[in-house]
Amino acid sequence: MTARGRLALVLGATTYLAAWAFGSKILYPVALGLPVAVLLAWLWTALANRPLELRRTLPTGERLEGDDVVVEVQLASERRLLPARWTLRERIGKLGELETMLGSGGHSRYMLRGLGRGRYEFEGSVAVIEDPFGLERVEQPPESPGALLVYPRLVHLDHLFSEGGTRSHDGRRLLLRRPSGFDLHSVREYEHGDSLRKVHWRSTARRAQLMVKELEDSPRDEVAVVLDADPDAVVGESFDVQVRAAGSLLLSHIRHGRRAVLVVNGARAEQQGVRSAEHDWRQALDLLAAAEPEQGPPLAAVLADESSPVARSLELAVVTASLPPRLVERLVERALASGSVSLVYVDPTSFAGAPRKPLPELLRLQAAGVAVAVLREGDDLAERLGGAAPEAAHA
Repeated sequence: MTARGRLALVLGATTYLAAWAFGSKILYPVALGLPVAVLLAWLWTALANRPLELRRTLPTGERLEGDDVVVEVQLASERRLLPARWTLRERIGKLGELETMLGSGGHSRYMLRGLGRGRYEFEGSVAVIEDPFGLERVEQPPESPGALLVYPRLVHLDHLFSEGGTRSHDGRRLLLRRPSGFDLHSVREYEHGDSLRKVHWRSTARRAQLMVKELEDSPRDEVAVVLDADPDAVVGESFDVQVRAAGSLLLSHIRHGRRAVLVVNGARAEQQGVRSAEHDWRQALDLLAAAEPEQGPPLAAVLADESSPVARSLELAVVTASLPPRLVERLVERALASGSVSLVYVDPTSFAGAPRKPLPELLRLQAAGVAVAVLREGDDLAERLGGAAPEAAHA
């Protein structure tokens, strides 16, 4: 029952007492009519309160950050809905609670304006039924799970800033390597003629006899794109810029026919291999859309894990807003070992309005052969990621 319904009952009882006390027969119809109206409202909402199904229709195609999204909702039942005041309340991710008045037949639409990138889950949907006078209310939670994915706006890059950095730290041209390698498959006893280079010394010491490694040829990803989701480095919309940069780099490699893997360094350490734009790209795009800043292992530890796809990749591209000393050391070590490392540094201080300051860490990375691009608030993503590495680092 609504507050108006309770007020009607109190007013009816008060009017009846006044009619009895003063002997005013003209007040009796009013005193009796008010509780009768509340009773009829209760009967009306009870009849209208049938098992409901909430049908939600989202627009087809990709929804990009900044777009307006129209959502259609329809309350359906096995029988025709009775005329009533229908309201739908639901929580939509980080947008919070939204209340929508439904038209005749329980149908309506609403617009979500200027959505940011992210995953918006529809939760806690409640259908509210009221009689035409607002005296009685019934709430029913129809089951209608679902989510709306809003994707980052990526840029198409014909060239990458890192393409100018395909030389080692001493200036020599790097040779292209095929995306494959040898992984340890098993160990077996030593046989006459086996090379001593294949001896697995740990198993040999444990079993007190020579054991050799059985190796198998396995494909490797050519490029690993690592998105650092460290929440301590996020200022304003800096993480959204990180996501756009990582997605644009990944898209460029895929368009050039390169095998790649996307790694999001968050609490769940999610990753998605991408072999072609037709099959795996959608899963990687979903991962980018849902990525949020969250505490995970230090990025330097991820790069040091020899069993990770990052270590197995032939090239490494890191997108981060934080440059702790240990991470700089790992990037320098990787660059000196393979020469195929690039860094996109999103400057978080620029999103707080702070003046530009030189970063000696970037100069050290460049000196070690790391291709560096710096992104600040308001920068043109295509220009920065498609430009020359030295210019980007000093921008």
